[in-house]
Amino acid sequence: MSAFLSEYIKFIAIYFKSKDVVFFNGLIGLGTVVGQTAYNILAFHCPCSPKKNYLYGLAAIGLPALAFFVIGVMLNQNTWDVVSECRTRRCRKLSLTAAFALLGSVVGRAVVAPVTWIVISLLRGEAYVCAFSEFMNPSSLDNFFSTTPGPEIMAQFPCKDVPAPFINYSVEVERKLKYESQLLGWLLVGIISLGVFLLLCLKNCCSPLGYHQEAYWSQYCSSEQALFQRTAEVHAKYRAAENVKSFFGFVALDNQEKQILEDCKGIKNVIPRLEWNRITGVYMYREIDNTPIYSRLNKWAMHTT
Repeated sequence: MSAFLSEYIKFIAIYFKSKDVVFFNGLIGLGTVVGQTAYNILAFHCPCSPKKNYLYGLAAIGLPALAFFVIGVMLNQNTWDVVSECRTRRCRKLSLTAAFALLGSVVGRAVVAPVTWIVISLLRGEAYVCAFSEFMNPSSLDNFFSTTPGPEIMAQFPCKDVPAPFINYSVEVERKLKYESQLLGWLLVGIISLGVFLLLCLKNCCSPLGYHQEAYWSQYCSSEQALFQRTAEVHAKYRAAENVKSFFGFVALDNQEKQILEDCKGIKNVIPRLEWNRITGVYMYREIDNTPIYSRLNKWAMHTT
């Protein structure tokens, strides 16, 4: 039974590791939905005043989305890879294909939360009703009151704080504006879905590699990243232990750490700047023996097909 559970847990771990991007994006989307719902319930309060409604409603839709996008770009390692590449090599090694791939990676992951926030805001409709209530044409309502209200009165409809002659129309005003908001939301979903599909088609059509070669390349990148992180951690611990030992005369390590550091024979104490430059920058065009990995992979692909 324990062996079965162990194999089952390994299978689940491998599955989520292979679907890590989709799973991570799903968690981001779910968290954004929860955050947006909580914001509408706890913090959203339309001012119900002309000109203020418009600014407040659009800010509630757009500014959090902009903040999420900027945070997503900042948290993406590829952003800083490009910055490092442009700083050290003036983007001389960055081709159009690599630039497109990196831009798609950065933007594709960064827009998940902003798009989710905007779509949920439009489907719920509260912010849209607040923003555009004062611009609604009263003549579009059935049997509306003979006296045409001004923006001051129309802006009060989201708060249900309207004069008695107009109180019966608050539900109809809200329904019409929510219809427009949800229509825009579903149109946005359709446009984004179509755009993602076309970009994936373009990516696969422009790629010089086949399906299995792309899978190999993805596996190589993830394996290299994992090995680099683990090795960098051990190397940093080794150098830190040497410095602490030179200061105190000894270093407090547990048995496992001692064994790991004992196995680090031939470790480099100083890594030259040139070698650092070879493993930083645009990972799709990282050089090994003065040959870009992507070019080496292309040659490998031609020999295996």
